[in-house]
Amino acid sequence: MNKRFVGLLAILFALAVLLPGSALAQPIPFPRVEIGIGAAETPTEVAQSLQILFLLTVLALAPAILVLMTSFTRVIIVLSFVRNALATQQMPPNQVLIGLALFLTFFIMAPTWQVINNEAIQPYLAGELAQDEALARVDAQMRTFMLRYTREKDLELFVQYASGAQPATIEDVPTYQLIPAFVISELKTAFQLGFIIFIPFIVIDMIVASVLMSMGMLMLPPVMISLPFKILLFVLVDGWHLITRSLLISFQ
Repeated sequence: MNKRFVGLLAILFALAVLLPGSALAQPIPFPRVEIGIGAAETPTEVAQSLQILFLLTVLALAPAILVLMTSFTRVIIVLSFVRNALATQQMPPNQVLIGLALFLTFFIMAPTWQVINNEAIQPYLAGELAQDEALARVDAQMRTFMLRYTREKDLELFVQYASGAQPATIEDVPTYQLIPAFVISELKTAFQLGFIIFIPFIVIDMIVASVLMSMGMLMLPPVMISLPFKILLFVLVDGWHLITRSLLISFQ
C-alpha cells in the first residue's frame, strides 16, 4: 500500500513539473445547461411548442412503430421458436436474437424505406413538400407494405367492429384499423413457420425418449441426450441459413 501511495505522489509531482504553469493556472471550463418552460406569447410559438410535443410523442412511440408496423414481429417470433425448439435455454442470448431481428428488419424494409426517403423525406428537407404531404406519403408507403401481408379476414374483423361508416375500398381503411390487422396476420404467419420448425426437433425427442424407455433408462432425462443430436442436425443442415432464407422468402 505504501509503495502505491508513493508511486501516485511521484506521478502527480511529475505532472506538476512537466505541465506549464499557465495551463495549470487556467480554470477548466464546464458547460452550462439551461432548461426552461415559459408561456407562449404568439401563435407561432404555440405552433412550435405543439410540433415539439408531437415530435417527442413520436420518438416515444418509435419502438412500438418499429415492432408493429414492420417485419420485426415475424422475424423475432420465428427466431424465438428456433431457440425453443433447440432447447438451448439462453443460447443464442436475447441480445443476439434481437440484434439479428433488427438487421433482418432493416434489410427487408430497405426498399420501402428507400422509397420513403426519395419521395417524402428528401423533398421535405429540400422545402419542396409541406409537412402534411410528406407525412401522407410516408403513411401511404407503410400502408402499402402492411396491406401486402395482411389477410383479408383479419382486416375485415376490425372493419366490421369499428364504429362509423364502412370504407368503400381498401384504400379507405383507416390506418388504426390496418395496424392491428397486420399484427395478428404477422403473428399467425410466424406461428405457422414456428410449427414447421418444431417438427424435426420433436421427432428427435420422440426417438430418443423411445430408445431410452426400451433400454430401461427411465431416470435419464431424454432432453439431455437429444440436445446434442438436435444441435448436430441444426449445424449439418446449416439451420441459420435455412431459417433466414425462409424468412426472406416469406416477404417476397
